[in-house]
Amino acid sequence: MKNRLFLLLVAVLAYLPLSQAFASSHREAPLISNDPLADNTDVYAFKSPTNAERIVLIANYIPFEDPNGGPNWYTFGENIRYEIHVKNNASTPGDDITYRFTFTKVNEDPTTFFNIRLGKQNQKVTYTCERSMDGGRTFQVIVAGGTVPPANIGPRSIENPSVGLGANSYNALANQSIMTASTGERVFCGPVDDPFFVDLGGAFDVGGFRKQGRDAVSRYNCHTIAIEVQVATLQKDRKSVAQASNILDPDYVIGVWASSSRRMITTLYRGGDVGSDGGWVQVSRLGMPLTNEAVIPVGMKDRWNALTPYNGNDLQFAKYFTNPELALYMDDSKFGAAVPGLAPLRIQSKSLGAFDFRNGQPGLSGLRNSTAVAGTALAENAFGPVLLPDAASPRAVDLLPIFYTGVPNLRPYQLATGKNGNPLASGKPFIHNFLPTLGDMLRLNMAVPATPRNDPNFSSLGLVQAAVLGLTNPTYANPNLQFIPNMDGFPNGRRLEDDVTTISLQAVGGVVLAAIGLWYDDFTPGVSPSPVTAQLGGVLGFNAGVTKNDTTFKAAFPFVQDPWRGFLGNQYVGPNSFVPAASQPLAATVLAYNCATGEVTLGRTGGDPNRAVEFRTVGAVNGGYGPTTTRVLEPGVRLDPNTRNIWIMVRYVGDPMSEVASTFDFRAFCAGARGRLANEGDASLTMRVMGNPVTTDEVMIEVQGASGEQLRLQVVNSRGQMTHQQVVGMAGAVEHRTVQIGSQPGVYLIRAATPTSTQTIRVVRQ
Repeated sequence: MKNRLFLLLVAVLAYLPLSQAFASSHREAPLISNDPLADNTDVYAFKSPTNAERIVLIANYIPFEDPNGGPNWYTFGENIRYEIHVKNNASTPGDDITYRFTFTKVNEDPTTFFNIRLGKQNQKVTYTCERSMDGGRTFQVIVAGGTVPPANIGPRSIENPSVGLGANSYNALANQSIMTASTGERVFCGPVDDPFFVDLGGAFDVGGFRKQGRDAVSRYNCHTIAIEVQVATLQKDRKSVAQASNILDPDYVIGVWASSSRRMITTLYRGGDVGSDGGWVQVSRLGMPLTNEAVIPVGMKDRWNALTPYNGNDLQFAKYFTNPELALYMDDSKFGAAVPGLAPLRIQSKSLGAFDFRNGQPGLSGLRNSTAVAGTALAENAFGPVLLPDAASPRAVDLLPIFYTGVPNLRPYQLATGKNGNPLASGKPFIHNFLPTLGDMLRLNMAVPATPRNDPNFSSLGLVQAAVLGLTNPTYANPNLQFIPNMDGFPNGRRLEDDVTTISLQAVGGVVLAAIGLWYDDFTPGVSPSPVTAQLGGVLGFNAGVTKNDTTFKAAFPFVQDPWRGFLGNQYVGPNSFVPAASQPLAATVLAYNCATGEVTLGRTGGDPNRAVEFRTVGAVNGGYGPTTTRVLEPGVRLDPNTRNIWIMVRYVGDPMSEVASTFDFRAFCAGARGRLANEGDASLTMRVMGNPVTTDEVMIEVQGASGEQLRLQVVNSRGQMTHQQVVGMAGAVEHRTVQIGSQPGVYLIRAATPTSTQTIRVVRQ
């Protein structure tokens, strides 16, 4: 910590403020909003869930693509450089690795106004991908003539062999467009479903977050650049994951951001031709979600887009981050009462009876240069001048490392597990993505394993849920370094499933401070039975109104889903129905499974209850589509020790486009069942409330002992009326669920039931 880089960091960042991003970047600045082909919308970086030695980098462009936006369909722009930048060494001045994409468009049949006709395609796009490994000094072509699939126009254009392309399906076209680079990367460029989800209407209506939000990007498409690359290519010493010292090895941290650039001069020639001349100018960039859109003021947004995050460029925007504006709406002494949607989020004002983290308050600054912080990241010879700059920048201690440098695996940035009430003591490690480049980028530790998407503990809450498991779940509460599910989630990189809006709002609300032992105001040391208080429960139970994408993700590269079909449009939910989709999408679930016979009983959740559905089960004797809900696994599937998952699909009858799919881990189910049989009644169902009494309409509960079984949760008010119900098709070992109890004060009963046991607890709503 005493080398030159760290000393430089201390000197430069002594008064660097913090970030408060809370969503994605769509139309975030005045100039780029008029240039959608060059507009970055999202950046993702995550460990491949199918290959531990690969990283997936995704940069999305062109916001709010209407699926039926013909006759001139959306495409990547010509005369634009699209780039994905990777930083793996904080001591070098700029990029360490750059992937550059340029696109070319041709018309195969200019005599027609149709985009696709008789096997020919207009607006046909190809690309060249170049890679630089020396800071942008030289570039090598690694993909030449890469193909971009066409817009998903409709069945006659795509599948019809007489008038269209005659493809088996649009997905087949997309898979054919996955290129393998000469240097080993796999690359996909093309239109996809926009994987982001957010209630933009509520968020930007002066913080009008609502429980039943409207996904502003639902059924819109965007264009993606996706790269699957070996960890050894991105790691600064070209090491593989197998060579890492542990799952938080500091040498495996990368920073990722994306950009687009245009020529400085555009020339209009006689005859209508357009040419681009002069040098390249960056017109858009994106690293952490929504820094420019929600933090940088209107007068500086275009300037921010034109700069790289290197050479101290981002320091000029410091004053916009010192105390996050959103925190003012989580503080009743400021404007908290004016934003009821953020009511569950109340920043600590007297944590442990002493520390105030509201805007302008001292936070932990009183500890600076004291013996209490010796040996921690807050020490004066470490990062004390950065993290405790003065008595009026309280959030520098938590939000700054998240958004500007990454978080080091140093005290106090470890979970409260094992700290015995002292937040400055050593605790359970759970993050190290520290890369002090002093600029805005998405940071990922590539040594951290991916959480399987069918893991019962997989959560869209990313590191927040990893912290919850590390604090409350005995399986993961061991203070020694070990993997906790979702350690690979935002803000340690960003997975497609991560609910970055909710996570970021919870972070501004002080959840990271609580995770390391600076608990909320309603916890009194030596008096409160548990730091899991009502206020902490309110923060963990909060969500931003839209918590998942409007469709599934693919199980393999490029993982983003095929684009919505123009023939159906973005309001389609079924035949003769063009209204917004149901708030709870259609999904298949397993109601029961017989471990001895392999019999599966299927069911449905969500969707239109008035429409009939049919099921399909891959790996079952009678697996084809039909209304039958009982299927039997093929013996070869059930007895193969290397097979544990089956695919189950459901769709509306007569509506193939409505198909949704999920997986069922029948081996985990049977393992749970065997455990219950072996222990007979020992593994009883238990349930607890994360804070009681409660002051919000929702409460988070923890249920254990239901592993592998269907779990039904019900809320009953004092008049005996059931006010809320939800069903978990197959519960994990520990389930954390948010249930709605209602807005009226009083006593409520929450009942958890499985086919073998029940449990009821009493909750007081104040």
